[in-house]
Amino acid sequence: MVAEAPSVFEQIYRVVRCIPPGRVATYGQVARMAGMPRGARTVGWAMHSLPEGTDVPWHRVINARGTVHGPPGSHGALLQRLLLEEEGIAFDEQGRIDLERYGWCGLDWAERPGR
Repeated sequence: MVAEAPSVFEQIYRVVRCIPPGRVATYGQVARMAGMPRGARTVGWAMHSLPEGTDVPWHRVINARGTVHGPPGSHGALLQRLLLEEEGIAFDEQGRIDLERYGWCGLDWAERPGR
């Protein structure tokens, strides 16, 4: 019997679960690590599809500009920012995160069992 391959969303969720507290990754980075080099939008759909109360740390996935997703001031954007700030991530005056300081490079991802 052959084991069933994980779904695309499950591959994405595996990567996102590896992002440590106090670090962020972009949609594009997550897509590349999940084996979908052009799948940033798919990562967005996967994050949007998560049920409330999930264990996937969706708030650690941001856009390539270093900002949270969603219209400024929306509930989702405010919640994401609050969760990131609680982990010690700082935002500049334009609402951006310093990706050089807080970005997760994911070097340990290639070494994880089951990868």
